Amino acid sequence: MRFVIQRVKESEVRVDGEVLGSIGKGFMVLIGVSNSDTKEIADKMIKKMLGLRIFEDEQGKTNLSLDTVGGSLLLISQFTLYANCKKGNRPSFIEAGAPGMAEEMYEYIIEKCKEQVEMVERGQFGADMKVSLINDGPFTIILDSDNL
Repeated sequence: MRFVIQRVKESEVRVDGEVLGSIGKGFMVLIGVSNSDTKEIADKMIKKMLGLRIFEDEQGKTNLSLDTVGGSLLLISQFTLYANCKKGNRPSFIEAGAPGMAEEMYEYIIEKCKEQVEMVERGQFGADMKVSLINDGPFTIILDSDNL
């Protein structure tokens, strides 16, 4: 499982011109699922993400977590995080989770995050989404379950 976490001042996702999710201060997270991912892996990834202390305190040091600053989450499914570009110029997505399983994991992650974060917004699995954000920093963290 892979999360690309971007600390944002604001972010939104649109499908067919309609805003599906919009947040202010928080994390916009791209979520990639592989066929070998499990709910246990998702739980570890969520715990790590929510524990990240990447917001600045009064001294300008990255010491504060999402919860501490009252931040929100915008969670977006992103199968292309498992693109394999080793051969040729056209990426292969064979390592990405099968759609049914990946959608189930995405929904699980959303529900688990809602248990811990007051405002959780989302994209639409499998849709052609338009994502906009104002990256704060910029500050981007990549979490890969293979490295946890």
